[in-house]
Amino acid sequence: MIKTIYAGTVELGPDRLFLIAGPCAIEAQAVLDEIAGELKEVCARLGIPFVFKASFDKANRTSIKGPRGPGLLKGLEALGALKARYDVPIQTDVHEPSQAAQVAAVSDILQIPAFLCRQTDLIVAAAETGAPLNIKKGQFMAPWDMRAILGKAESAGNTSLMLTERGTTFGYNNLVADMRSIPIMREFGYPVVFDATHSVQRPGGLGTASGGDGALAPALARAAVAAGADGLFIETHPRPEKALSDGPNMIPLSKMPALLEQCKRIREILVEGGE
Repeated sequence: MIKTIYAGTVELGPDRLFLIAGPCAIEAQAVLDEIAGELKEVCARLGIPFVFKASFDKANRTSIKGPRGPGLLKGLEALGALKARYDVPIQTDVHEPSQAAQVAAVSDILQIPAFLCRQTDLIVAAAETGAPLNIKKGQFMAPWDMRAILGKAESAGNTSLMLTERGTTFGYNNLVADMRSIPIMREFGYPVVFDATHSVQRPGGLGTASGGDGALAPALARAAVAAGADGLFIETHPRPEKALSDGPNMIPLSKMPALLEQCKRIREILVEGGE
């Protein structure tokens, strides 16, 4: 039995495909408004629960020159304003235990980055806030090893948890998505999300920045839903080539409505068939 998690009043669970989406990093207000407004309208029309995601700090950039975002204070201010403007729940990532309480005061879901998913102090501090956690599976982790990671959060009394599959290291500068990880991790009893855009990332593939195969992300999204994913995590942008971060693996905002409609239909077939 898969738990239902609440992001504010929005239900995220096994009954309906849900979406966590937005740009990689917080950008200009006009860009945030365009993305949030379009996604909220599309998701409302399709009946897909929607959580807006953006990062205030991209702390694991390939190069010291890579853009990182506006930082903690300005980033939370921007996210809080957007949350109020569009009446949507927010997800953003935390990188240090000291950030957890401050971020939880604004963000409905705390994201544990893939590279930090084994950091016990970070997971416990985030869990102690009582906010739902979305823990991304590290590129170096087997899916069955995520049971122990969930245990760290549970030890702090938090059972509002999700796991996100985002690809596994496959040689140099490449990732592969193993769809077996979705049913394996669902056995733990929590919703499993598939990160379609980071799964096609090529870490460090551009030398001083990460590359990606964004054109393949929709195919992986559809496959993940067919494999049983409860939700999708997608980074999107109206002009991916101009995005501050991770543009090569993003799905253009204009292509999101058709993709979401396809994925919703796939999920409905599974639910109707008693998956």
